[in-house]
Amino acid sequence: MTKITLQEAQTTLPDLIHRLPAGEWVVITENDKPVAQLIVPFVFARETPRPRPPVTGIPKAGQYEGRLVVPDDFNEPLEELREYME
Repeated sequence: MTKITLQEAQTTLPDLIHRLPAGEWVVITENDKPVAQLIVPFVFARETPRPRPPVTGIPKAGQYEGRLVVPDDFNEPLEELREYME
């Protein structure tokens, strides 16, 4: 923990922020009384961007032929709904 005066904090704030390691804090005083506490620097959870997934290409027509079977009665109403359809 570091103690500095309010006037010193006003003139050296950028240097103060950059010289303190993570988890350290500064108490700012005025007339020898603590008036503020500065905790620096802010630690980001993720500093590097997340990698993008690999590009697998554009699907081609017919590539799933034979793998997907559509039954002949696909467009027919379900047995449970037949009475509502008539």
